Formats: sequence, C-alpha cells, structure tokens
Amino acid sequence: MSELQVAAVGGAAVRAGLWFLAFTEVVVGAWALLAPAGFYSGFPAPGHPWVAMLPPYNEHLVRDVGALSLALTVALVGAALRPERRLTVVVLLAFLTATVPHAVFHSLHLHGFPTVDAVAQTIGFVLQVGVGVAVLVGVSRRRVAH
Repeated sequence: MSELQVAAVGGAAVRAGLWFLAFTEVVVGAWALLAPAGFYSGFPAPGHPWVAMLPPYNEHLVRDVGALSLALTVALVGAALRPERRLTVVVLLAFLTATVPHAVFHSLHLHGFPTVDAVAQTIGFVLQVGVGVAVLVGVSRRRVAH
C-alpha cells in the first residue's frame, strides 16, 4: 500500500476528537452565518454576550466568521469520515491555524468580562486547542501500513 493509499489512521479517540471539533465549529458557524445579530448579542448563552463585549457589531465580519467556521466543519467531518493521515493532518493544521490566533486574541482581551465568563471562555479555547493538538499528535504517532 502506498503512502497515498494509507488506511484510516483514526482510532475511536481520533474520530471522537474530530467529531467534537466539528460540532463546536458547526454551532458557531451556523449561528453566526444564519443569525449574525443574534450571534453577536447572544453567544454563547443568554446573559453572556461574549462577542458583544468586543464591539462594534459588523454583520459582514460575523457572517464571514460563520462561513469560515462552516468550511472548517466540512473539512473536520471529511477527516472524521475518512481519517487518512495526510488529510487529517492538513485539516487539523488548518483548524489550529484558525483557532490558536483566535484563542490568543480573546485571552488578551478579557478586560470587562465578568470572571465567570473570562474563565469559561478560556476553558473553552483550551479545550478546543487541546483536543486539536491531541488528535494531531495521535494521528502523527500512528504507524503507516505499507
């Protein structure tokens, strides 16, 4: 078997990680694309408007973030359904390329956030980045059948 025809590299943990990341992206993506004002004023939950705490509102940018999150969802679902090494690595690198700077920005702009929101947001980003890195490491360490 050539390296281009590598059998699935994903065990249950790899697939679960990819599905988890896809879920997080589809929730954000669908909401931001389909209801940008509601996303801006209500994400992640009523009474906790994290996006609105970093004004101003811009419908174009919120919809773009939604569309890009849905594009990542498509790639993550594709990797979960067919977790071949190269595909999965590329998808995870794309995910981390988007998520790490996003997490860093938000981590540096917590002024004005209630403590519970700052902690919850930080935990969410740590979880997303952590799962992405863990799945990437798991895929990278699996043996390739030849």
